[in-house]
Amino acid sequence: MKATVSLLLLATTALAATPAHAQSADPNAAASSAASSDDINALRAQIQAMQARLDKIEADKAAAATAAASAKPAAAAPSWTSGTTIGGKAFLNASYIDQKSDGADTGQKGFQADVKRFYLTVDHKFSDVFSANLTTDFRYSANGTSKDVLVYVKKAYLQAKLAPEFYIRLGASDLPWVPFVEDLYGNRYIENVMVDRTKYGTSADWGVHIGGTFGKGLVSYAASAVNGAGYKTLSRSSDTVDLEGRVSVQPVKGVTFAVGGYTGKLGKSAGNLPNTNHRATRLDALAAYTNGPIRAGVEYFTAKNWNNVTTVAEDKTTGWSAFGSFAVTKQIGVFGRYDWVNPNKLTNSAMSDDYFNFGVSYNAMKNVDFALVYKREKVDNGILSTSNGSIGGVHQGTYDEFGLWSQVKF
Repeated sequence: MKATVSLLLLATTALAATPAHAQSADPNAAASSAASSDDINALRAQIQAMQARLDKIEADKAAAATAAASAKPAAAAPSWTSGTTIGGKAFLNASYIDQKSDGADTGQKGFQADVKRFYLTVDHKFSDVFSANLTTDFRYSANGTSKDVLVYVKKAYLQAKLAPEFYIRLGASDLPWVPFVEDLYGNRYIENVMVDRTKYGTSADWGVHIGGTFGKGLVSYAASAVNGAGYKTLSRSSDTVDLEGRVSVQPVKGVTFAVGGYTGKLGKSAGNLPNTNHRATRLDALAAYTNGPIRAGVEYFTAKNWNNVTTVAEDKTTGWSAFGSFAVTKQIGVFGRYDWVNPNKLTNSAMSDDYFNFGVSYNAMKNVDFALVYKREKVDNGILSTSNGSIGGVHQGTYDEFGLWSQVKF
């Protein structure tokens, strides 16, 4: 609009400047020329007034914009929830148990519904380097007769991730071996992996943890210097440090080889406990294939003096596990697993533990899984403490369980 007005103003100025026919002899023509000049001058005055109004409108708009910009409030400070995520995971089951010791029924018999795990996790990212994690769980109290449910900390750590090749965590965090095997196994909600199930290792502990990957996942490593008593016990008086480590390679997609180890006194070297006579050690090895619809793997471990840190006698343990699963469709799969453990090779070589499970899984929707499972465990010539309780007897003990297991994540 303003450009159009400017063009009109230029045109009227040009017309006004055009000279009349000089010395015209025709008085009528002279009069007509004078009238035309007056009309042009009047039109030019109108156009100049219009341009002035347009200039004022634009000036008012600019002033209003400047005032609005200066009155705009400062950006609000980030909320404490910025960079914070909350999630959870629950393992539930409803099953029938039949446990016997030397042919007699034990306390674990009949139908039971249970929530084996219920994790609540809070992750907070302070920056691209620093973050923190808090994960809670619960357990049934073994003290007294009330059997109260106790909430406890599974993980609580501050992390500095300096590069894909190196992170460091301070606090309670995953140990290098058990969580690594759980990820490859894929059915943790049905049963602990072998080392955890037979209590020759645990999944987390308090201490300093490092790890990282090289070559876009070709090689990964993890190492921990911990108290040794496990995440359920924050030992402040232990006078030794336990060490656990793992190195794994993935030479081709889906193929994983790993070795690991543990050494320490399991938090039993505090001054108010009996003198420790031995150091507990464990060596681990694993080979697995996880690609497409197939998961399969073999795990092996050997341990020395794991349950003999404070005893005079020495002992040795070996065990192996084979697991596999196949996704028949996107929602339905079949799976199975077998564990064999010789807990006391030096003090009771005849003792053995045989465990297996098999079943059918169903992925109902994203993050919701169900599995129809049968489990059986048989311990000969002794009693073994497991995640399913103490199983065995003087001669033999058995544990049979059948039911529905579920995993829910959010």
